[in-house]
Amino acid sequence: MDITMTNDGASSSRQGQVQVHFITNSPDIELPEGKRQLLVPTNVRRYGLSQILNSESMLDTPAPIPFDFLINGTFLRTTLEEYLTANGLSSETTLNLQYVRSLIPPLYEASFEHDDWISCVDILSRSSVAGIWDGSEVVSGQERILSGSYDGLLRVWNKSGQPIATSASSSAGGHTSSIKSARFISPTQIASSGLDRTIRVWKYTEAEDHFSAELKPILELYGHKASIDSIDVHGPSNRILSASADGTIGLWTTLKNSAPTASASLLTSGPSAKRRKITTSTSTPQRGHLSMLSSHTAPVTAAIFNPLDSTVAYSASQDHTVRTFDLTTSSLVDTRTTSHPLLALTALPGISSQLLAAGTSARHITLLDPRTSAQSTQVMTLRGHTNKIVSIAPDPESNYGLVSGSHDGTCRVWDLRSSRHGTKDEGGGLVGEAVYVVERESAKGGKRPVGGEGIKVFGVQWNRDVGIVSGGEDKMVQINRGRGVTRPDKS
Repeated sequence: MDITMTNDGASSSRQGQVQVHFITNSPDIELPEGKRQLLVPTNVRRYGLSQILNSESMLDTPAPIPFDFLINGTFLRTTLEEYLTANGLSSETTLNLQYVRSLIPPLYEASFEHDDWISCVDILSRSSVAGIWDGSEVVSGQERILSGSYDGLLRVWNKSGQPIATSASSSAGGHTSSIKSARFISPTQIASSGLDRTIRVWKYTEAEDHFSAELKPILELYGHKASIDSIDVHGPSNRILSASADGTIGLWTTLKNSAPTASASLLTSGPSAKRRKITTSTSTPQRGHLSMLSSHTAPVTAAIFNPLDSTVAYSASQDHTVRTFDLTTSSLVDTRTTSHPLLALTALPGISSQLLAAGTSARHITLLDPRTSAQSTQVMTLRGHTNKIVSIAPDPESNYGLVSGSHDGTCRVWDLRSSRHGTKDEGGGLVGEAVYVVERESAKGGKRPVGGEGIKVFGVQWNRDVGIVSGGEDKMVQINRGRGVTRPDKS
């Protein structure tokens, strides 16, 4: 059954028409079979097509739903006529239009200023993994943002930008050099690592009025021989994974009674040793690693637990590889070799199966299928950044969204549903382009440097309750929020 829809008789006589076939992956907004084929004017854009879909003769929605449309994996940003012309198609063509609930830009909300560069950020909320693991729901309005800085200090903020807590200085048991990575283990525990080659576990206690808190060091972990640039945590098993510039991956426990004794040679050498000899006012327990995985041939830049199985770890390295490890046996399971040094790693649910997204020094993100049975190493390449990509976080509420932070001074939001075939210069394959670019608010009003000098982004996280949180060279924690950025907006 074909339905013809035009705005009015006059416009239909002046404008061409084209047959479209509406399809969607969302059962709750799927059209009946008899209404999917439609003859529409070629001069309509996204808004006009959205009006058509919402109309009484189509979905008959009680309140208009804004829609976006994809043709062959690319979002429609022109009229249908312009699309046909640009792709050398005639109006006799039937276009398959995939409709999805609209993407809403991640708008700027707030910035909090640090004393030094911000290397990493994390979020505690009722929807964050640390909040979920603990079982005691984080109260709405009491979400917390954690930031680690090059000044060696951790800070915990509320969403209003008020610092709730600052970690101890080096003389009181804190880091003796820049912090590179920090994560909430639970609402009362935090882990951090840095250039001083240590991981530190902190007890976080808030006052009853929730306007102040204390960060107390409770455990120091030793085992790496160079900077620890990235950590991941798994609260239920009390485990920490670390990635170090010494080329190894460490597995640790946060339980001091279960942790092995730290190597005496590591306690008496390295950048922290002199500070420890001078400082005698703290008595933080010092422990070693459960295991140390030595497989990479260059600095390891990221190590993460498989979100689906915490006995499996993935790592990324400057040796161009992503590796899979069985943590139970401390054995290497799989190695995937890419074309460039890798600087960041995260796991995505994927559209049909789990994917790994790795940020590269070559300004793009490589998407990999980690399954050993996968036929192809590389699934898709995401292009658009103009400098290296050092941080990636998944969209918390969709299988196909992610955000990346780059030294070009931007965060970019990607939607895996939107792709095209790469050119010969791009090496072919599927290529995705960012759907949104989040600029640094501190640079607004001036021309953004191509290389991102002065505004490099070092860390980014994405949380359903707080939004996209990023930090970097401008010494600012920045929050951007857009409901339904790559997910259905059901509010």
